[in-house]
Amino acid sequence: MILHGLNKDTSGKINSFTRSRRYVGSCADIEQRVGQHNAGISRSTKHWRPWTLIHHEAFDTRAAAMQRERYLKTGRGREELDRMLVEV
Repeated sequence: MILHGLNKDTSGKINSFTRSRRYVGSCADIEQRVGQHNAGISRSTKHWRPWTLIHHEAFDTRAAAMQRERYLKTGRGREELDRMLVEV
């Protein structure tokens, strides 16, 4: 999930382990947004609950966070994310 908040823009990814799904997105408050996903408020993720935050990144601007979000949704971005998560 790409997140914008806490005086920093943050980027992150959440996983649904029940259905082997992942979601990359952006917002202002990481804890609130993950809570919204798990509460079923977000239409795009409510069918694959529960979600767990597994990666996030901080940025100085919302524009930078959104740019990173768009990249992580590309083929190369998904591959990079997969490599980063294997290393952890």
